[in-house]
Amino acid sequence: MVGSLLAATLAKKGFNVDLYERRPDLRRADIAAGRSINLALSDRGLKALSRIGSDEAMHSIAIPMHSRFLHDVEGNTSLMPYGKEGQYINSISRGDLNKHLMDVAEATGNVKLYFNMPCTDVDLDTATVSFKNKDNGEVVTKQYDRVFGTDGAFSVGRNKMMRTDRFNYSQYYISSGYKELSMPPVPDTKWAIDKNSLHIWPRGNFMLIALPNMDGSFTCTLFMPFEGEVGFDNLKTDEDVIKFFNIYFKDAVPHMSTLLDDWHNNATSSLITVKSDPWHYKDKVLLLGDAAHAIVPFYGQGMNAGFEDVDILSDYIDKYSDWGDMFKAYSTERAPDGHAIAELAIRNYREMSDLVADPHFVKKRALSGKINELFPDQWLPLYSMVTFSHIRYSEALSKGDWQNDVLEQLVAKGISADSSSDEIKTAVLPHLS
Repeated sequence: MVGSLLAATLAKKGFNVDLYERRPDLRRADIAAGRSINLALSDRGLKALSRIGSDEAMHSIAIPMHSRFLHDVEGNTSLMPYGKEGQYINSISRGDLNKHLMDVAEATGNVKLYFNMPCTDVDLDTATVSFKNKDNGEVVTKQYDRVFGTDGAFSVGRNKMMRTDRFNYSQYYISSGYKELSMPPVPDTKWAIDKNSLHIWPRGNFMLIALPNMDGSFTCTLFMPFEGEVGFDNLKTDEDVIKFFNIYFKDAVPHMSTLLDDWHNNATSSLITVKSDPWHYKDKVLLLGDAAHAIVPFYGQGMNAGFEDVDILSDYIDKYSDWGDMFKAYSTERAPDGHAIAELAIRNYREMSDLVADPHFVKKRALSGKINELFPDQWLPLYSMVTFSHIRYSEALSKGDWQNDVLEQLVAKGISADSSSDEIKTAVLPHLS
């Protein structure tokens, strides 16, 4: 997706672009769209899409989600709004968005798309790239002025950059994996549960989530450790699976009529965080999206961060006349934000799976919202900074840590969202001065 958005963005600036994809054309081949986990499209991604005139088109293929809809183990529910009234994130199909972006890129007239062409090698110094045609086995090698690597967490371009001097790289797998499941549409009513929320069944170190689809179904994802007493490895039989879901997600089970089929047909996959720096090599190669900063999905920012890469790069292209200077400046500014959103995404796993059900966390979150009402220009909650603003991720991380310290101090003094406005103002003002 980042590659298609980048190609369309560059094409609209007058550049000619060759866009290579390792898979068949999703728009014409009867294949799955890769990983089909729904995506949460928010403000950063929409701003980048506006560059190619696609932000408004998203409304026809996305469902707004205004709140987290929490389900406890007994089946009791509660709502936790994402932001202020009118603020929401969008559930969108990965496949539908992929197809739209390829259509837009192709329609520019400046983009040529090549399918079934996985990248096999990149010569960094000459910007020469090799691809293997999966249809006939032929190896195609071409030299370009610039190469943009948007080929995901296991990027070939980044792998070559890792062998250069002073290139920093790390990868980290969390102990949990995920399995995709589903809630089919209900006849007549379509959506089995509230369609305008992201549903979460938080259970400590594991959780189930559900995001709505346009056809009335929900895409559900179970995030859970691979090993341990409650882990994927311990669910060996159909009876194990049914018993597990009836214990922990009993209100979801009646809506998951394809549970066992999904369990057997959908792989259990791992979750990786990738950090790298710098993201460029001289004036020849630049990494964007997961190729530069793959993150776990718990902040719903993976796609949005990749799209924001393109958005910021577009400004840099307009600002600089020298590609080498531009690549270096972009990489220097943007890499810290890639590291920051990776950290925030890891932290949000604990928030989603555990803390949203913790009274102390709920109390701090409510107080943070109240402070935002009283001091809107000086206090923006962390989630809003990340999701509903264009504040740099690195700045949001720093401010969020400071806010958490302040909230801990205030709660320890007995200040809560139920305190009077004057009492909250008096307690907060020393921290804002």
